[in-house]
Amino acid sequence: MTTILLKLSGPLQSYGNDSHFETRQTARYPTKSAIIGMIAASMGLNRNQDQEVQELNEIDLAVRVDQSGELLRDFHMAHAIKKDGKPKRAYVTNRYYLQDAVFVVAISANDVLIKEITKALKSPYFQPFMGRRSLPLMSDFFLKVVDQKPIVALQNLPWQASNWYQKKNKTITRLDVYADADLLNCDSYVMSRERVLSFSQQKREHGFRPVKHSYVSVIKRESATDHDIFSVIEGVL
Repeated sequence: MTTILLKLSGPLQSYGNDSHFETRQTARYPTKSAIIGMIAASMGLNRNQDQEVQELNEIDLAVRVDQSGELLRDFHMAHAIKKDGKPKRAYVTNRYYLQDAVFVVAISANDVLIKEITKALKSPYFQPFMGRRSLPLMSDFFLKVVDQKPIVALQNLPWQASNWYQKKNKTITRLDVYADADLLNCDSYVMSRERVLSFSQQKREHGFRPVKHSYVSVIKRESATDHDIFSVIEGVL
């Protein structure tokens, strides 16, 4: 089985799973619907292509929490506008973000779809983002493609947390993993509203996805710079 490994990091991320009106919450890890949104945007699918988007629910997905980050609340004053352009009312919104978090996402599917997703993520049609349009992916988000199952791939990948975080948390020996229920052997699971039914702005709708939680052991990095920064601009120079 082939698996794509992505690293989601940056100053802010936000993955809405229970947002209502003026309060915009975030999950503590990237939701499957958010990852499907990234893939769909990269493929050039529009919000009304429900059938094509729903087919992406069948990918296998697991998320490893390498750096949990801190919860940040952003206070907004927003203005509702009438159709004639005049102000209607002002109201307060609270929007929540994950600050300084790092996640590794493992995506697996049949070989044809994996090749299509890989090509799209490396050369996206629309800009993918980490939950909100103001939060684009970092340039080094695409780690690699491996010939392993998602959980095995996460077990074998060295810790991707920031250097300062690893130095501060030397006692950490295992990392949280959240995955599709059929990828883990543990019995208990939770139902999370992460199954995409439609991204349409007129009828945006999500169903439930069974999620299991487990751990993998930490593999420490030997070097603080084990990646090749020039690989990001390969083909540009």
